[in-house]
Amino acid sequence: MKNFTGYNLYFYTDILFGKGTENQAGKMVRKHNGTKALLVYGGGSVKTSGLYDRVVKSLKDENIPFAELSGVQPNPRRSLVEKGIKLANDEKVDFLLAMGGGSSIDTAKAIALALANNGEYWKFYTGTVPLKMAPVGTIHTISAAGSETSRSSVIKDDIETGRKFGFNYDPCRPVFAIMNPELTYTVGAYQTGVGAVDILAHTISRYFFEGSPVSRIGDEFCEGLMRTVVRFASAAIANPNDYEARAELMMSAILSHSDIMGMGRYGNRGGEHALEYQLSGHYDTSHGAGLAVVMPAWLQYIANHGDAVQVARVAQFGIGVFGVKSDMSDPKGTADEGIRAFRLWIKSINQPLTLKELGVPKTDLPEVIKRCLMHYNGKLPGYIELEEKAVTEIFSSIVE
Repeated sequence: MKNFTGYNLYFYTDILFGKGTENQAGKMVRKHNGTKALLVYGGGSVKTSGLYDRVVKSLKDENIPFAELSGVQPNPRRSLVEKGIKLANDEKVDFLLAMGGGSSIDTAKAIALALANNGEYWKFYTGTVPLKMAPVGTIHTISAAGSETSRSSVIKDDIETGRKFGFNYDPCRPVFAIMNPELTYTVGAYQTGVGAVDILAHTISRYFFEGSPVSRIGDEFCEGLMRTVVRFASAAIANPNDYEARAELMMSAILSHSDIMGMGRYGNRGGEHALEYQLSGHYDTSHGAGLAVVMPAWLQYIANHGDAVQVARVAQFGIGVFGVKSDMSDPKGTADEGIRAFRLWIKSINQPLTLKELGVPKTDLPEVIKRCLMHYNGKLPGYIELEEKAVTEIFSSIVE
């Protein structure tokens, strides 16, 4: 008989989904008690697309004053967070409104933590658990990280260590998320693929839980979501203005990074993110592209070295997501076939499969491996524990 673990299922973020919903940004800020907002965004795309003007108009219509912090980059920087905290305090804002990708949202969350905790925020990225965060609203323009509704934030420490640090804390969910799939029409084919891999990775991380009993309903949710991403990523790349495809990816992103996908499971999960952080954190590559390189190699290691349950789990991934022939009399062969199908899909959406494609020099491999393990006492936790020999095998298999 299965032993199901207890779990918390918490819906917190007020979601406004559909065409033109960004025009209600001011009303949503007002609804969630904001009296002065700090707009957080990246480059000029929010302005050239007209999103900025529509949001500003909505704020003015509600008589909500605002300040602005622009310049957010992919793999968001701690140094910009510091600048944003000073600006937020000087302007006496009480609400953060992030526009753009996950990097803008993660930056806004860091600033919001500082506003609610007497300027403190970095300690929450290094282990201290916060009890509160100033309110954050989001309007995202790429389906990827799921930060628009999740309790997560990842920031690159460009001040001291050069590493990426992240957290998952309940008080750090945005109070609202405005979701208009049309805002993702201008996302190019490569970045659409990057986002799709990122979405898939959040479910893979929850599908592969160490020591977890299999929850049938949990598996159905996970496999169905992953099949949806595989199908509609290709559709969105083929036709960027396909509203249905963009909507499916947008909804998948928030569900993938939610408690639903992990229900009925326990223990250490995944392991692919800890491997990838050493790539995007130090080479400034796209997180999703790094995951595209790492995940199949990580799954292949499990198929090659895992116990019978772990190998069967990789096989079920291939069956449930990519429709490979179910032959559990040969779980290793089925697992290998599923990983092959995974790689073919990754290539079909123009994502890399090797460190060379990602721009990581072969000569850097020893340092990459060292960084993976240096903060985990030599053993990387996850669905399958990885020591130096394992990490070396994984990265060596994807050099070129």
